[in-house]
Amino acid sequence: MNLQNRIAVPPCAEAGAPSPIDATGRPLMWGVVATGGIAGKVTQDIALLEDAVLHAVSSRSADSAAAFADRFGFATSYGDDGGVTGYQRLMDDPEVEVVYITTPHAQHYDVAKAALAAGKHVLCEKPFTINAAEAEELAGLAAERGLFLMEAVWTRFLPSINRAWEIIASGELGEIRWVQGDLGFPARQDPGSRLWDPKAGGGALMDLTVYPLTWALGSLGFPDSVSALGTLNSDGVDVQNAVTLSYGNGAYAQLSSSLVASCPGQATVAGSKGWLKTGGGNLHNPKELTVRIGQEEPRVEHFEQVGAGYTYELREVTRCIQQGLTESPTMPVGDTVRTMRLLDGVRAQIGLRYANDAV
Repeated sequence: MNLQNRIAVPPCAEAGAPSPIDATGRPLMWGVVATGGIAGKVTQDIALLEDAVLHAVSSRSADSAAAFADRFGFATSYGDDGGVTGYQRLMDDPEVEVVYITTPHAQHYDVAKAALAAGKHVLCEKPFTINAAEAEELAGLAAERGLFLMEAVWTRFLPSINRAWEIIASGELGEIRWVQGDLGFPARQDPGSRLWDPKAGGGALMDLTVYPLTWALGSLGFPDSVSALGTLNSDGVDVQNAVTLSYGNGAYAQLSSSLVASCPGQATVAGSKGWLKTGGGNLHNPKELTVRIGQEEPRVEHFEQVGAGYTYELREVTRCIQQGLTESPTMPVGDTVRTMRLLDGVRAQIGLRYANDAV
């Protein structure tokens, strides 16, 4: 397999690229749906972009939306009112051009569909949807309307990750034979948390596995076969899982995610000549890469980032919309659909089902 450009390098992560906060065109008017923790982190980075305008935010609660708007400087806010959801009221705002969706997983499909129907470009948190059928419908709607659509796998846009792809593609590690990635933490057993709520699409697989999977896809591409094991709790939510990806050339990727174990949060890529390992943070946002070739002394490469690291993803979304692109070459919609099909297969093996599957 030719690893060159398996995951395309975005302009913002190229060597010598300008800061991701630097404008690349006209200002875009942003809307943010939901006001949880990840919404606050990403909104802080949206605000750093020179060509981003924080226009509107929505929540089920008008008070929550107004407080979020005051905190970050949005021009307006929307809550549920008169039987109309806050997010639909945001979609009806003609000033909003691009929507960032950060609701619980099971709501992604409905909110993204409403955004596309209203003519808005969409950046949607991972997992993109609950299943592949939902993802395929959204992809078709975006294509039909000529709108930008992307899953927010921010890891793909980081300079450290793209440096890893460069090392792998250069052949320095030799032929890649084995990839390992893990991510997990002991999550508080709160039945009200989306992590443990089957109606919200909770569980380790949907919340965490995309990050170890990104390392497998960037190193080896999509697999020829998948095998999986998982442990479900009494509510039918997976508390942890182990996924093995197999490739026709004999290579393997072993991925694990957990809501009950404190994991190292590392990725290792091993080839016939040497290996690469992440450090300085979890595998989804490493600040260091350690490379060892044969018996040579390991070398460590260090990386700085702008903001919390979401700026690179946001720059790519902005650049694409400004240039009239309907998807990012780095995170194409086709990859998202294939990922959802892969996760569908894993869920079938471990017996994990959600209400969205019955629709």
